[in-house]
Amino acid sequence: MLLLAAFNGVYAQETANERQARRIFNNAYQQVFGEQGATLRYDVNITGIYKTEGQIWYKGKKSKFVDQKVESWNDGVTVYKVKKSKSKRKKREVEIHNAKSNKSDKFSGKFKFEPDNFDYSIENADEGLLVKLKAKKGTKGIKEVRALLKRGTYEPIQVRIKIAIIWTTIKISDFHSGGITDETLRFPVEKYQDYKFIDKR
Repeated sequence: MLLLAAFNGVYAQETANERQARRIFNNAYQQVFGEQGATLRYDVNITGIYKTEGQIWYKGKKSKFVDQKVESWNDGVTVYKVKKSKSKRKKREVEIHNAKSNKSDKFSGKFKFEPDNFDYSIENADEGLLVKLKAKKGTKGIKEVRALLKRGTYEPIQVRIKIAIIWTTIKISDFHSGGITDETLRFPVEKYQDYKFIDKR
């Protein structure tokens, strides 16, 4: 009976921890991807294989991002991409993609995230709160997520994502939730009137 009582106490504690982890993670997730929109600077490192940094804006299905090589606008239907180049002979081109196609971003299909496909836990870390998500059996794509969040506000500081055996680390700074206007996310077609438009839909 004592062993059973002890087991039940541990089980209840783990369940409470999972509920707390899920609640806090959902709060952070909504700050980034909620209807109010958000912006942040990111520094991505895929185990030294691929590195990039830039800024991204989200609001609903719309987004915009600027990194070292590309500027991109997504209005939920169409993606416009302008590649950057320091060369004087750079191609003045705008690529047009279907927003629902993964062809415009070779990594997007692998990073699709379904919150219900994971078991959650939370623990204290030196820099804040660490929420861990481990994929349930049979889940494809993302196998593990470790989200480091600020105490109190739950703003994201860093996210680590595991796909197969490869870890991607995303350091986040200058995070702001809300205040994203549709004009911020609009593709400024007037700026690129002398560019060649290449339709890849």
